[in-house]
Amino acid sequence: MTLRFIGSDREKTDRRSTFERLVREHERDIFNAALRMTGDHADAEDVAQEAVMKAFAAFDQFELGTNFRAWILRIVTNTYINEFRRRKRTPDMTTWEDLPRGELGKVSREEVEDDPELALLEYALDAEVEEALSEIPDVFREAVLLCDMQGMAYHEIAEALDIPIGTVRSRIARGRRLLQEKLREYAEARGLI
Repeated sequence: MTLRFIGSDREKTDRRSTFERLVREHERDIFNAALRMTGDHADAEDVAQEAVMKAFAAFDQFELGTNFRAWILRIVTNTYINEFRRRKRTPDMTTWEDLPRGELGKVSREEVEDDPELALLEYALDAEVEEALSEIPDVFREAVLLCDMQGMAYHEIAEALDIPIGTVRSRIARGRRLLQEKLREYAEARGLI
Protein backbone atom coordinates (compact mmCIF):
# COMPACT_ATOMS: atom_id res chain seq x y z
CA MET A 1 0.00 0.00 0.00
CA THR A 2 1.36 3.37 -0.97
CA LEU A 3 0.51 6.32 1.25
CA ARG A 4 0.17 9.49 -0.78
CA PHE A 5 -0.75 13.05 0.03
CA ILE A 6 -1.70 15.48 -2.69
CA GLY A 7 0.59 18.47 -3.11
CA SER A 8 4.27 19.37 -3.03
CA ASP A 9 6.86 17.52 -0.95
CA ARG A 10 6.78 20.34 1.61
CA GLU A 11 2.99 20.13 1.88
CA LYS A 12 3.23 16.35 2.28
CA THR A 13 5.82 16.72 5.06
CA ASP A 14 3.70 19.35 6.83
CA ARG A 15 0.60 17.19 6.56
CA ARG A 16 2.44 14.15 7.92
CA SER A 17 3.76 16.20 10.85
CA THR A 18 0.24 17.47 11.53
CA PHE A 19 -1.10 13.91 11.45
CA GLU A 20 1.57 12.67 13.86
CA ARG A 21 0.91 15.59 16.24
CA LEU A 22 -2.86 14.96 16.21
CA VAL A 23 -2.40 11.24 16.82
CA ARG A 24 -0.07 11.95 19.76
CA GLU A 25 -2.66 14.35 21.21
CA HIS A 26 -5.40 11.74 20.98
CA GLU A 27 -3.49 8.47 21.41
CA ARG A 28 -4.97 7.84 24.87
CA ASP A 29 -8.52 8.32 23.50
CA ILE A 30 -7.75 6.04 20.57
CA PHE A 31 -6.38 3.26 22.74
CA ASN A 32 -9.05 3.60 25.45
CA ALA A 33 -11.82 3.41 22.86
CA ALA A 34 -10.27 0.28 21.36
CA LEU A 35 -9.81 -1.25 24.83
CA ARG A 36 -13.42 -0.57 25.80
CA MET A 37 -14.61 -2.27 22.65
CA THR A 38 -12.26 -5.27 22.66
CA GLY A 39 -11.85 -5.85 26.39
CA ASP A 40 -8.33 -7.09 25.75
CA HIS A 41 -5.09 -5.11 25.90
CA ALA A 42 -3.40 -6.88 22.96
CA ASP A 43 -6.52 -6.74 20.77
CA ALA A 44 -6.94 -3.05 21.62
CA GLU A 45 -3.37 -2.37 20.50
CA ASP A 46 -4.08 -4.17 17.22
CA VAL A 47 -7.33 -2.28 16.59
CA ALA A 48 -5.76 1.07 17.52
CA GLN A 49 -2.73 0.46 15.29
CA GLU A 50 -4.85 -0.61 12.35
CA ALA A 51 -7.14 2.40 12.82
CA VAL A 52 -4.17 4.80 12.87
CA MET A 53 -2.82 3.23 9.68
CA LYS A 54 -6.22 3.62 8.01
CA ALA A 55 -6.46 7.20 9.23
CA PHE A 56 -3.01 7.99 7.85
CA ALA A 57 -3.96 6.52 4.49
CA ALA A 58 -7.12 8.66 4.42
CA PHE A 59 -5.67 11.79 6.04
CA ASP A 60 -5.66 13.70 2.76
CA GLN A 61 -9.47 13.50 2.94
CA PHE A 62 -9.56 14.97 6.48
CA GLU A 63 -10.38 18.66 6.59
CA LEU A 64 -7.88 20.39 8.88
CA GLY A 65 -9.57 22.46 11.56
CA THR A 66 -12.45 20.02 12.03
CA ASN A 67 -12.83 17.56 14.90
CA PHE A 68 -9.93 15.10 14.52
CA ARG A 69 -10.96 13.19 17.68
CA ALA A 70 -14.42 12.41 16.29
CA TRP A 71 -12.94 11.47 12.91
CA ILE A 72 -10.32 9.08 14.31
CA LEU A 73 -12.71 7.51 16.84
CA ARG A 74 -15.11 6.76 13.99
CA ILE A 75 -12.27 4.96 12.23
CA VAL A 76 -11.48 3.04 15.45
CA THR A 77 -15.14 2.02 15.77
CA ASN A 78 -15.38 0.89 12.15
CA THR A 79 -12.11 -1.00 12.47
CA TYR A 80 -13.40 -2.80 15.56
CA ILE A 81 -16.75 -3.61 13.94
CA ASN A 82 -15.04 -5.01 10.84
CA GLU A 83 -12.61 -7.01 12.99
CA PHE A 84 -15.48 -8.34 15.12
CA ARG A 85 -17.34 -9.44 11.97
CA ARG A 86 -14.23 -11.19 10.65
CA ARG A 87 -13.72 -13.01 13.94
CA LYS A 88 -17.37 -14.00 14.05
CA ARG A 89 -16.95 -15.77 10.70
CA THR A 90 -13.76 -17.50 11.94
CA PRO A 91 -14.25 -20.31 14.48
CA ASP A 92 -12.61 -19.73 17.85
CA MET A 93 -9.55 -21.85 18.52
CA THR A 94 -8.44 -22.82 22.00
CA THR A 95 -6.06 -25.20 23.67
CA TRP A 96 -6.78 -27.49 26.59
CA GLU A 97 -4.74 -25.24 28.88
CA ASP A 98 -6.93 -22.23 27.97
CA LEU A 99 -10.18 -23.87 29.09
CA PRO A 100 -11.70 -22.34 32.27
CA ARG A 101 -10.90 -24.14 35.52
CA GLY A 102 -13.65 -23.10 37.93
CA GLU A 103 -12.37 -20.50 40.34
CA LEU A 104 -8.99 -20.09 38.59
CA GLY A 105 -10.33 -17.49 36.18
CA LYS A 106 -12.02 -15.34 38.82
CA VAL A 107 -10.42 -12.10 39.93
CA SER A 108 -10.69 -10.97 43.52
CA ARG A 109 -12.00 -7.51 44.40
CA GLU A 110 -8.58 -6.65 45.91
CA GLU A 111 -6.82 -7.53 42.65
CA VAL A 112 -9.22 -5.30 40.70
CA GLU A 113 -8.67 -2.40 43.12
CA ASP A 114 -4.87 -2.80 42.91
CA ASP A 115 -4.69 -3.09 39.12
CA PRO A 116 -6.30 -0.34 37.00
CA GLU A 117 -6.17 -2.50 33.88
CA LEU A 118 -8.12 -5.28 35.61
CA ALA A 119 -10.58 -2.67 36.86
CA LEU A 120 -11.15 -1.51 33.30
CA LEU A 121 -11.47 -5.05 31.98
CA GLU A 122 -13.93 -5.82 34.79
CA TYR A 123 -16.36 -3.47 33.02
CA ALA A 124 -15.52 -4.61 29.48
CA LEU A 125 -18.09 -6.18 27.23
CA ASP A 126 -18.71 -9.86 27.72
CA ALA A 127 -19.68 -12.29 24.98
CA GLU A 128 -23.45 -11.86 25.39
CA VAL A 129 -23.27 -8.09 25.09
CA GLU A 130 -20.93 -8.31 22.10
CA GLU A 131 -23.28 -10.80 20.47
CA ALA A 132 -26.26 -8.49 21.06
CA LEU A 133 -24.30 -5.56 19.64
CA SER A 134 -23.42 -7.57 16.55
CA GLU A 135 -27.10 -8.35 15.95
CA ILE A 136 -28.37 -4.76 15.81
CA PRO A 137 -28.13 -2.85 12.52
CA ASP A 138 -24.85 -1.01 11.87
CA VAL A 139 -26.36 2.49 11.93
CA PHE A 140 -27.69 1.98 15.47
CA ARG A 141 -24.63 0.07 16.70
CA GLU A 142 -22.13 2.73 15.64
CA ALA A 143 -24.18 5.51 17.27
CA VAL A 144 -24.46 3.54 20.53
CA LEU A 145 -20.76 2.62 20.50
CA LEU A 146 -19.67 6.20 19.90
CA CYS A 147 -21.95 7.51 22.66
CA ASP A 148 -21.90 4.82 25.34
CA MET A 149 -18.52 3.22 24.75
CA GLN A 150 -16.43 6.19 23.67
CA GLY A 151 -18.25 8.91 25.60
CA MET A 152 -18.66 11.21 22.63
CA ALA A 153 -21.16 14.06 22.82
CA TYR A 154 -24.12 14.04 20.44
CA HIS A 155 -22.70 16.91 18.39
CA GLU A 156 -19.38 15.04 18.03
CA ILE A 157 -21.22 11.93 16.87
CA ALA A 158 -23.23 14.00 14.40
CA GLU A 159 -19.99 15.40 13.02
CA ALA A 160 -18.26 12.01 12.92
CA LEU A 161 -21.16 10.30 11.16
CA ASP A 162 -22.06 13.34 9.06
CA ILE A 163 -25.72 13.23 10.11
CA PRO A 164 -28.04 15.70 11.86
CA ILE A 165 -28.02 15.72 15.67
CA GLY A 166 -31.70 14.67 15.74
CA THR A 167 -30.78 11.56 13.78
CA VAL A 168 -28.03 10.84 16.30
CA ARG A 169 -30.55 11.05 19.15
CA SER A 170 -33.02 8.75 17.43
CA ARG A 171 -30.35 6.20 16.44
CA ILE A 172 -28.99 6.06 19.99
CA ALA A 173 -32.48 5.69 21.46
CA ARG A 174 -33.42 3.01 18.93
CA GLY A 175 -30.09 1.20 19.34
CA ARG A 176 -30.41 1.16 23.12
CA ARG A 177 -33.97 -0.13 22.85
CA LEU A 178 -32.85 -2.93 20.50
CA LEU A 179 -30.01 -3.84 22.86
CA GLN A 180 -32.38 -3.81 25.81
CA GLU A 181 -34.69 -6.25 24.04
CA LYS A 182 -31.82 -8.55 23.10
CA LEU A 183 -30.28 -8.47 26.58
CA ARG A 184 -33.48 -8.84 28.64
CA GLU A 185 -33.11 -12.62 29.07
CA TYR A 186 -29.41 -12.21 29.84
CA ALA A 187 -30.16 -9.58 32.49
CA GLU A 188 -32.96 -11.63 34.08
CA ALA A 189 -30.68 -14.69 34.33
CA ARG A 190 -28.09 -12.63 36.21
CA GLY A 191 -30.62 -10.92 38.48
CA LEU A 192 -29.95 -7.49 37.00
CA ILE A 193 -33.67 -6.88 36.41
